Amino acid sequence: MSAEQPLAPGIFVTGTDTGVGKTLVAAALARHLRDQGLKVGVMKPAETGVDDPTREGSDAALLRWAADCRAPGEDVAPLRLRRPLAPSIAAEKEKVFVDFGALVESCRRLRRTHDFVIVEGAGGLMVPLAGGLLMADLARAMELPLLVVCRPHLGTINHTLLTVFSAQTMNLPVHGFLINGMPHEPDEAMAEAPHALASLASTDLLGVLDRVEDADERRKVEALARQIPALPTYRTLRRNLGWPEKS
Repeated sequence: MSAEQPLAPGIFVTGTDTGVGKTLVAAALARHLRDQGLKVGVMKPAETGVDDPTREGSDAALLRWAADCRAPGEDVAPLRLRRPLAPSIAAEKEKVFVDFGALVESCRRLRRTHDFVIVEGAGGLMVPLAGGLLMADLARAMELPLLVVCRPHLGTINHTLLTVFSAQTMNLPVHGFLINGMPHEPDEAMAEAPHALASLASTDLLGVLDRVEDADERRKVEALARQIPALPTYRTLRRNLGWPEKS
């Protein structure tokens, strides 16, 4: 019997809140790695607010496009729900069973067939997924380190520290955080946020991404992807997230 295919490295992208742009950041990372010649697997385990659950939702579709991922839909976007609610609540209302083990196995299949895998959670770590299980439980079961995406606005220090502290309390490895959406003319609170978070968060600041003003999501992803290799923290980003070198 042949040995089982080893699992590729990956990250679980979470946010400090909904709407911080974690889908855009996850897609930009996928696009950058794809441009480096890596075979990138992407996954949106649970997506709500999907108009037609027989098709992938907008988040999963953007991730697939960014990575040029050819994996089956049941692995890229296994749980699709109509109502724009927390997954457990939407699933209950729509009478959909959330198979937690199947979500984990989908991730493992992606990790066996790709060089690197990016999983994007729904909302933050404490979002209920199924029964008494949270998004944090899914990250743990998938055995992936966290990348936290946060916003630069007033309040981000509290939200980011709470997210990192909660993850560490639950023994979830946090490999760093990215600040997304920094305006070109930040106010005083935004300008001070990176330094404050870098000194307080007990994990590495992996970059500050500028806000991209564009109505087209794909162009936003491409613009963010171009920012990534220009980050002063790029080497730390690569090291912390464990990106493999293309042979």
